[in-house]
Amino acid sequence: MDKHTAAMDRGEMEQLIEKLLTNIGEDPQREGLLRTPHRVAKAYEFLTKGYREDISRVLNDAIFNEKYSEMVIVKDIDFFSMCEHHMLPFFGRAHVAYIPNGKIVGLSKIPRIVEVFSRRLQVQERLTQQIAETIYEALNPEGVGVVVEARHMCMMMRGVEKQNSLATTSAMLGVFREDVKTRGEFLHLIESKLSA
Repeated sequence: MDKHTAAMDRGEMEQLIEKLLTNIGEDPQREGLLRTPHRVAKAYEFLTKGYREDISRVLNDAIFNEKYSEMVIVKDIDFFSMCEHHMLPFFGRAHVAYIPNGKIVGLSKIPRIVEVFSRRLQVQERLTQQIAETIYEALNPEGVGVVVEARHMCMMMRGVEKQNSLATTSAMLGVFREDVKTRGEFLHLIESKLSA
């Protein structure tokens, strides 16, 4: 499983932000910008906290032996990430399913897995794959399916400037890849809404 423990040097980050402000034509000593390097460094520390989290510790003591063998889905998991190409946000929802093979994971851990990988510089394709592979390695299930839908500020604010574009990626492992019926059931269930 992926492990990162890189510590962030907030003081050095503040100096870099101050240089950035100067290079874009701003005065870092201007009243409104005096604390900006500190605030930005603190924000980046939070936005990239996934580098300093260990998936095995996130999953600690939350994997249980259970005979349940039907599909488990956690859908509409909100996430926020940063595009590694422009360091601009992308955000959306992840839908995750797996079919147990003797082991289940505490349901709250699935959004935590999404959170760990989304709080790194990412591309949506890799984020989707990392979520699927982590669950597959941790549980050895019959299969895992992940669908991620996101809006990318690098497409909305710059470049093509298309505000209504939605990117969708998927990762299907095990039975979700091999069995069209299982994959179809998953895709149908994440589209459907529960009646109140």
